[in-house]
Amino acid sequence: MQNGSWSSAEQVARIVRECLEEGKTVVIDGLGAFRPSGRRGYRFVPRTVPTVFLAYVQEDSKAAARLCDALEAQGFDPWFDRRKLLPGQNWPRSIEDAIEATDFAIACFSHNSVTKKGGFQAEIRYALDCAHRVPLDDVFLIPVRLDGCRMPSSIRREIQYIDLFPDWERGFRRIVTVITRQLRKRAAAA
Repeated sequence: MQNGSWSSAEQVARIVRECLEEGKTVVIDGLGAFRPSGRRGYRFVPRTVPTVFLAYVQEDSKAAARLCDALEAQGFDPWFDRRKLLPGQNWPRSIEDAIEATDFAIACFSHNSVTKKGGFQAEIRYALDCAHRVPLDDVFLIPVRLDGCRMPSSIRREIQYIDLFPDWERGFRRIVTVITRQLRKRAAAA
């Protein structure tokens, strides 16, 4: 406590401690989870599953939720704003943090998204900036088409995309294949 008030770190530590004392698990997005263990103890379980950020427009939320559910079923940890953002959070900053911390970013393109101005376009630009920080042969951004939309030329020129139509299952298998191959490659390099 400094000058009679709690620092942010002290407040977080106090909340984590209280939750653990109540027998609750505390998940810290991107890091792992504190889990109760034994009498008045806890253990930290680091995040081991790859995270996948999902970028989409509001009009495509059903398709993005389907993709989120399918990724979870495959053992990945998708970052889907409707499930990860908390009330009162600064969502633009939280989304940038999530893109920076994720292992992969999937951008869902459609007739709805390619001409729409706003957050989706900003997320894609930020994901492209983050993609420039990884080695050239590594995969970070995975563009997918939800329908027969025309892909933006900046994506078309540099990055291969995956179609989730007319055969959603086939397209999804390709996404999983890309991610698992990239994870194997990263593990071999480490």
